[in-house]
Amino acid sequence: MTPEQYELAIKLESIFVPHARARRDALYHKGDRARFVHYTSAEAALNIINTRRIWLRNTTCMSDYREVNHGYDLLKEFFSKDTNEANFLSALDSCSQNVGQEAFELFNQWWIDIQSNSYIASISEHDDSEDMHGRLSMWRAYGGSSARVAIVFSVPWYSGASAALNVMFNPVAYLKKDEVCEEINTVINNIQRNQEFLSSVDRSILLAQTFNMLVAGVTCLKHEGFREELEWRLLYAPKRGSSPLMEYETKVIGGIPQIVYKLPLDVAVSDTLADLDISRIFDRLIIGPSQFPLAQHNAFVDALKQAGVLDADKRVFISNIPIRT
Repeated sequence: MTPEQYELAIKLESIFVPHARARRDALYHKGDRARFVHYTSAEAALNIINTRRIWLRNTTCMSDYREVNHGYDLLKEFFSKDTNEANFLSALDSCSQNVGQEAFELFNQWWIDIQSNSYIASISEHDDSEDMHGRLSMWRAYGGSSARVAIVFSVPWYSGASAALNVMFNPVAYLKKDEVCEEINTVINNIQRNQEFLSSVDRSILLAQTFNMLVAGVTCLKHEGFREELEWRLLYAPKRGSSPLMEYETKVIGGIPQIVYKLPLDVAVSDTLADLDISRIFDRLIIGPSQFPLAQHNAFVDALKQAGVLDADKRVFISNIPIRT
């Protein structure tokens, strides 16, 4: 992106996805990097480090069986009311004639693909207070009965890698029905207040932004009961926007054969990935409650050294939360 394109993207995000922009601002208020954590099995964590790849899995294989459909139902209920749909389309029409209706039609054309061919990797916000022990609820939720690990990453505010990989990086919103209505009404008000600016934006960009808002609405809305996860999502849609840097492979996970896409954390793949090379974004690794923490510690320190991580022996920690495994 050029500086102009970057500024445009930031302003459009604040208009069309204000919740995401507010979360991003809150998380990055101290600087241009923020820390996220990926809770997973020790085996999967070792695979991430050794291959410098994070797997993105199909939303139909996620543990939340209402993935995507939950958000779709909430958006559908809002727009099923004539006044809500009319207000949204009218606001967009004042910027570019019929762009809202065209975005709806585009979304409907792609809905089956969005529902069945969206691939995500989930990471959570990481608080400084969790540096030594991790988050108890996440240890219980991820990794099953196997050894569990938390990998903490320091992620830049913006990286050109996201464009090269064609990956969206958005926070999950845990909104109730009335909060979804409030959020979309905020978007309508934002469009109305920024009508002059949006009228100057290229129509194709405005159409794409509206479409992406709807996609984010169905892929990044979750039931409020998951709120403590503080989840962010890396979203890839190979049919809607592929990238030559994203590899895929059929794997068997939990007995289920499925396609996974592999997001590279390796500058050797392309110079555009320099900001996301694992040696640069790795912050620390926390070994969860386990019967064999020392063996894991030694194994992960060695793997991290092989991956080019400096001071690896000082960046692997053993959680001492006293729970039975």
